[in-house]
Amino acid sequence: METIVNAVNDIVWSSALVYLCLGAGIYFSLRTRFSQIRNIKEMVHLLFAGEKSEQGISSFQGFCTALAGRIGTGNIAGVATAIAWGGPGALFWMWVIAFLGAGSALAESTLGQIYKEEHEGEYCGGPAYYIEKGFGKKGWAKVYGMAFAIVTLLAMGILMPGVQSNSIAVSVENAFGLSTSITGIALVILVGIVIFGGIKRIGAAAEFIVPFMGGAYILMAVIIIIFNIGALPGVIATIFKSAFGVEQTFAGILGSTIAWGVKRGVYSNEAGQGTGPQASSAAEVSHPVKQGFVQAFSVYVDTLFVCSATGFMILITNNYTTFNADGTVLYNAGPQYTVEQIGPAYTQGAVNTLIDGFGAAFVAIALFFFAFTTLMAYYYIAEVNLNYMIKRITGKGSKMATHVLKFVMLIMIFFGCVKSAKLAWTMGDIGVGLMAWLNIVAILLLSNIVMKCFKDYESQMKSGKSSEEITFDPVPLGIKNADFWENRNKQKVD
Repeated sequence: METIVNAVNDIVWSSALVYLCLGAGIYFSLRTRFSQIRNIKEMVHLLFAGEKSEQGISSFQGFCTALAGRIGTGNIAGVATAIAWGGPGALFWMWVIAFLGAGSALAESTLGQIYKEEHEGEYCGGPAYYIEKGFGKKGWAKVYGMAFAIVTLLAMGILMPGVQSNSIAVSVENAFGLSTSITGIALVILVGIVIFGGIKRIGAAAEFIVPFMGGAYILMAVIIIIFNIGALPGVIATIFKSAFGVEQTFAGILGSTIAWGVKRGVYSNEAGQGTGPQASSAAEVSHPVKQGFVQAFSVYVDTLFVCSATGFMILITNNYTTFNADGTVLYNAGPQYTVEQIGPAYTQGAVNTLIDGFGAAFVAIALFFFAFTTLMAYYYIAEVNLNYMIKRITGKGSKMATHVLKFVMLIMIFFGCVKSAKLAWTMGDIGVGLMAWLNIVAILLLSNIVMKCFKDYESQMKSGKSSEEITFDPVPLGIKNADFWENRNKQKVD
């Protein structure tokens, strides 16, 4: 079973998927004339300018909910893995893919807003919705949308929650000696309190936890950098030299440097994978591109801030070992690590250089907050797709089904705490990989709709309107099936 699952995972997460993510980022960056640079000021402004409503959360809450899903164990273990197999230069290529990925994030979240719906008093949307509606509600489009919903429900609602809870339980046990079963019970209670409150409570929790956890983690990195400030110029030089094969030590693994940087960058920021637009669709905005800008900025926060914090902590304290593809040691910067130790141990060692013995506790706390908020995002994404499936099959929603999903997910969270999650992690990877394939192909095919909406926003900006005055009407733009916006505009006229 494990052999089959691993073989399928290797196919799904082949280099083709990495190049597809990279290509989509380049494509949307070119078509929007590198909006991720030109409109940074607008992104930051919109981040705090959105309003809540009875049906929708604020732009900032949508940003935090999406960021909760992006920032997870990958921001600690993923960066360490990239450095272990690709050397310091892999961090540079993670920055590159974040820059390009912001274009894909803008596109998918704009589509999520265009085709969102109102369900039981709350906004919902995402790839399943814009796949069906964007392609004209044709029979094959409905099958396409349903396929995405099924894959996402399995990955986010059943397979991957146990992986995140397992990382929490193991790190807490290692740092504080607390049994995994006790951690599991506590985690089930905490997550249950949040998810039974719906998207409003999820958004409110993310709004508080995400800035706190991200800020504390980055602060620790800044402190470590200050204490090692003399080494900073050399670290920066090594990153850039290694990224292009100029640094002699890492010149022989340039291919691995680029590959691992791109892979871990894509995996971390999730741009184009279809997770971000689920949360962004719940936001209350007057134009779809507004939330597209906000979500593009979330990619920067995930990779340029949080992943960079991990990378600089590891590199500036020389707490890493880089390996050849066959597992032999290529370069040992300080304490020698084994292949089995690749991951949080690198960050733990970096923090220990500041306060001896504090690394395990700090990383355990960081992992708790990172994984806890990821669990909240997983649940919301699973619920959105469950509601999509039920509504398309029965014509109406089902509170019973969402309650069943809540209990199933809580069971998987507890199970993940007390059992090994290796197989579930690989199966979850397959689910996320299939989501990426289905979603990226869709947003590329729907790119003309994205550009109509994007050009409409920029046209209104050039006419002198402030962002608060900019509104959206899909009809004159020739965008069909944007039922939510059509009905809203009719109600305003009436």
